[in-house]
Amino acid sequence: MNSAGGSCESPDCMRGDGVLSLHTEGQGKKQDGVQKDPNSNSNLAYGILDSPPWYLCIFLGIQHFLTALGGLVAVPLILAKDLCLQHDPLTQSYLISTIFFVSGICTLLQVFLGVRLPILQGGTFAFVAPSLAMLSLPAWKCPEWTLNASQVNTSSPEFIEEWQKRIRELQGAIMVASCVQMLVGFSGLIGFLMRFIGPLTIAPTISLVALPLFDSAGSDAGIHWGISALTIFLIVLFSQYLKNVMVPVPVYGRRKKCHISRFNLFQVFPVLLALCLSWLFCFVLTVTNTLPESPTAYGYMARTDTKGSVLSQAPWFRFPYPGQWGLPTISLAGVFGIIAGVISSMVESVGDYHACARLVGAPPPPKHAINRGIGIEGLGCLLAGAWGTGNGTTSYSENVGALGITRVGSRMVIVAAGCVLLVMGMFGKIGAAFATIPTPVIGGMFLVMFGIISAVGISNLQYVDMNSSRNLFVFGFSIYCGLAIPNWVNKNPEKLQTGILQLDQVIQVLLTTGMFVGGFLGFVLDNTIPGSLEERGLLAWSKIQEDSEESSKVSKVYGLPWGIGTKFCTSSCTRLLPFWPRLDHHRDEVGVSQLTLCSQTSSGNHLWSATETKM
Repeated sequence: MNSAGGSCESPDCMRGDGVLSLHTEGQGKKQDGVQKDPNSNSNLAYGILDSPPWYLCIFLGIQHFLTALGGLVAVPLILAKDLCLQHDPLTQSYLISTIFFVSGICTLLQVFLGVRLPILQGGTFAFVAPSLAMLSLPAWKCPEWTLNASQVNTSSPEFIEEWQKRIRELQGAIMVASCVQMLVGFSGLIGFLMRFIGPLTIAPTISLVALPLFDSAGSDAGIHWGISALTIFLIVLFSQYLKNVMVPVPVYGRRKKCHISRFNLFQVFPVLLALCLSWLFCFVLTVTNTLPESPTAYGYMARTDTKGSVLSQAPWFRFPYPGQWGLPTISLAGVFGIIAGVISSMVESVGDYHACARLVGAPPPPKHAINRGIGIEGLGCLLAGAWGTGNGTTSYSENVGALGITRVGSRMVIVAAGCVLLVMGMFGKIGAAFATIPTPVIGGMFLVMFGIISAVGISNLQYVDMNSSRNLFVFGFSIYCGLAIPNWVNKNPEKLQTGILQLDQVIQVLLTTGMFVGGFLGFVLDNTIPGSLEERGLLAWSKIQEDSEESSKVSKVYGLPWGIGTKFCTSSCTRLLPFWPRLDHHRDEVGVSQLTLCSQTSSGNHLWSATETKM
């Protein structure tokens, strides 16, 4: 790369040491015909307002799809057992295709109309725990005959009705709960709630999203602990020990044409590589008949031919549509349980917005953008419920981390990722292929993934004084009760009877949802036990959420597209909406914009001057 700040001739250019690299300099110039924004972060290959070449957008969009793949596939597979679908991989593939399709729609909505940061949307584990709690109620437990593969006829009307009535119940609960999320977002209520929600509330809530799923992950891994251990070993090896190893890959560039460069393959695709290698190993063991052929023998479900018929049965093309499983039904227990998941999802998303803004060199999101982002996530959950994914949607923390690895923060890349998800959702064979992954491989992946999610929740304690006995009590008590209370209620459901069936179901679902119990206790204790703002971590927490002073860039990054709010829909009534970009100068809002004039010296350095202009 030109040391004077000139652009590289190809986006697949190499540094002097032959390492595959992207543009990192010359932000004020055109590179490969792409106009770079002068405000782009110098540490980024492409900033949020930049547009990489279309072919690079597609490649990086596929990479984001692969990064989110584990979470997208995991949610339907976890729900399959409680939906009575553990012996119906074809329907599991339909659920996987549907969640791909809806995630693509929600991603495009979030990038164009939501918070407008490059964040992928996908299925959320925050909805899994309350969904499993609802499906564990006596009314929704699967009949014994659905647990026996020899007795299940997947094409019979009786079996189809058994699983469809359960997913319709989930659909109704998700759609009602999503209306609550839209209300909280579009009304601006999320800003008010965040005053009382600190790290000691967020840490137990997010940690308990995954901790209660240890039983499900352990059961899947226990199908064959050897295969599960291999999967875990490979993920750890690639993501931790080999992450800095550069792998030679063939590259085509304008300057050097075809040549060999080096790429951080293990750092970018650790889960995908581990999954494929473990899957291949299971295939070899199946072909050589090393794994048992008897369905009752230990390790039988590690064979790759147990679900092989699903690939031949699945259609090449399948277009998911709203109401494909029938008319949704609603129950109070399901609604209240999913609302607990909605609260957890909103808290996590606000943190993702700020993390994403830092990584892509954008100003911290102003209030109107956060309100709009949470509202659009609620709309995404409504669409997910209507389409029947059995889950909602949220911002994907994994893809926020991928932005820091790739150093590409362009919105257009996430637009490409959304389009990739849409296309993948319409290919029936794609979903079928992921539904045939051997169970112990999935179990090993779950153990690693759930551990990381729990650690993400605990990482919020870095803002808190953990030498304080007050804070130790709040966090420790919240986590322990979030595990102990649901465990006791699951074992003694008959002892929670008020005489009103609907109320009994609501109480049981809430008390068996660990993240609700832990988050509620953390919220109450943190806001009632005396403690200074610094001790509680609220001072450090508030600094993260400070609004930006770069008003001109706030307008460019977080303003609505196509001139909405600036050229169109500029009436005084719309400006009163909490999610509408402001034209008056109020701290974080845009009213007085700085028109920044940039000139470039012969050495490539920028000289800056600014004039203030009323908009």
